[in-house]
Amino acid sequence: MSGEVKSIKPYHTPIRMCVVCRQTSAKKTLLRVVRRPEKDGGGLAADPTLRANGRGAYVCASQECIQKAIKQKRFERTLNVPSAPPDLADALMAHCVAAPLSELSSGAAAL
Repeated sequence: MSGEVKSIKPYHTPIRMCVVCRQTSAKKTLLRVVRRPEKDGGGLAADPTLRANGRGAYVCASQECIQKAIKQKRFERTLNVPSAPPDLADALMAHCVAAPLSELSSGAAAL
């Protein structure tokens, strides 16, 4: 037993899909929109921590995907809410600009 070398398993990277372009990417490279629980006031909100309570939907950190998601009402349809708050696009764009370039190395962000 002393001659055996235990292999270390690589860290599992969570993979999520953009609701607009349907490309898969690492969770930390995408932006998350969360439907907050009713006890917390309900509604949609941007989730910069990627850990807020509630059901989430992911979108690429590109302006094109964010604009299409708002225009085509992808968050409303995916998260079953009647309407998105008017400032949701601005909040997502702010996080899109703030995202480091190293996190935007996915194929969808390179377009």
